[in-house]
Amino acid sequence: MNIREATDGDRSFIFGLSPTLIERAKLHWHTDQVLSKFQNRYITESLDNTEGKQIILIAEKDGVALEFIQVIESKDEISEEICSRIPLLAVSKEAQGAGVGRRLMNEAEAWAKKQGHRLLQLEVFNNNDQARAFYEKNGFENDTIIMVKPLND
Repeated sequence: MNIREATDGDRSFIFGLSPTLIERAKLHWHTDQVLSKFQNRYITESLDNTEGKQIILIAEKDGVALEFIQVIESKDEISEEICSRIPLLAVSKEAQGAGVGRRLMNEAEAWAKKQGHRLLQLEVFNNNDQARAFYEKNGFENDTIIMVKPLND
């Protein structure tokens, strides 16, 4: 297993994981088309953001990309202190459960500590039970929760 910094050539791999991210969201009040548009816009904005410090890492085996993580410098909404945030983390279906996510998470934590940050944050779709369990197992706790009520006619 090799972990390296991403290059422009990794964009297609990263966007290729978008359907997996959408599938796990389970937001029945949005169409697949809306979720796809959101996910692709979110990935584009995250990857193209050049403000502040950031790192994008790719985990690969035998030259085949399996997973990626992006860690950026951010501001905590409550304390307003500068911290690290993970806007993007995705794993290919072939690599799920193989420990790749844990290795990338360790790299993210090491990067955040190197920046002198006290907090590492992330967002996850509430209905993505598998991801939430992974994050909780890795020491993350709920901070704030955004709730939605679909208002159907």
